Amino acid sequence: MILPASLFTLLGGVGVLYTLAATILVGRWRPGTVETVADGPSVTILKPLYDNEPKLAENLATFLGQDYPAPVQMVCGVGSADDGALQALNPPSAGEDFTLSIATTNYGSNGKISNLANMQRYATHDLLVLSDSDIAVGPDYLARIAAAIAQPEVGAITCLYAGRGDAGLWSRIAAAGISYQFLPSVMIGLATGLAKPCMGSTIALRRETLDHIGGFGRFADILADDNAIGAAVRNLGLKVVVPPMIVTHGCAETSLMDIARHELRWNATVRALDQAGFIGSIVTHPLPLAIIAFALGGGTMAAWLILIALLARIILAARIDRLAKRRTMPLWLLPFRDIVSFLLYIATFFVRSVDWRGAKLRMEKDGRISAGSES
Repeated sequence: MILPASLFTLLGGVGVLYTLAATILVGRWRPGTVETVADGPSVTILKPLYDNEPKLAENLATFLGQDYPAPVQMVCGVGSADDGALQALNPPSAGEDFTLSIATTNYGSNGKISNLANMQRYATHDLLVLSDSDIAVGPDYLARIAAAIAQPEVGAITCLYAGRGDAGLWSRIAAAGISYQFLPSVMIGLATGLAKPCMGSTIALRRETLDHIGGFGRFADILADDNAIGAAVRNLGLKVVVPPMIVTHGCAETSLMDIARHELRWNATVRALDQAGFIGSIVTHPLPLAIIAFALGGGTMAAWLILIALLARIILAARIDRLAKRRTMPLWLLPFRDIVSFLLYIATFFVRSVDWRGAKLRMEKDGRISAGSES
């Protein structure tokens, strides 16, 4: 067996062990039940919107349909009066506290953060819950957040999420990247203490905490704004907690190119935050590694590794689907999905600018972004 084949066989073997460890962690994940609360802090939900995504109205409705005893306000924000997201905003029902913000000030290159900074002035409650527009939640979502943030030394709450395809087969393939690749990697990171996540699926924090970290404007030129907010909270000596629940991330990709654009941006963000960790994450791709080992002359050992890696990945995917209570993607597409993930992982090392909802953003050395692609 030639050296390159041996190297890829070794990496693939480590990847299988990683996959088995992730499978065990997923199997042990127990969301459990949340105790019914008689009261709780009043909540303002901040929803930065952009364009009319599939199931946008349904996703927003899950945040208003909460089993929660205290007042809940929702503030939705758009960047302009002609934003397509406005088509999905139904008139609020009687008793609903709903406010619309149309951005008036640009704070930096990160459009989402500019939107949030404009929305903040409409927030009337002290507990702020930020969540991306493509997130859907269960009726106990706010109760779980309130219980978690009431614990001592907790400064912010964030949530794990699984993917859901909302726009046909390509969107289901995109969702599988979240459910079968991203979610288990975060679970492994949490279990080992290597990951300190703070994700756009949910960032819940008190108004005074946001003020202490400098408000939203501080993050207006940072691509990984969610991670930066979490780091700023930790720098105050507070914890960012992940409660035992999983929310849903709706995917709207309609082509392979859409998947590539979105995932290259995600990958580039991770690479910018932790380059060594991103390089090490090659072991999260056991099936492509085993295929490369076989192609390089790895022989029978590599052939067996392909089979073992495929079985391990299928078992992990099935467990994630059971946890998410839905089939994310037909499992016969898993080899294709894994190969796409690996190719995009390799391509990320050559990316210097990213596409964010039609805008080209250049990545700077300090983790910040600026408008325009690299020349």
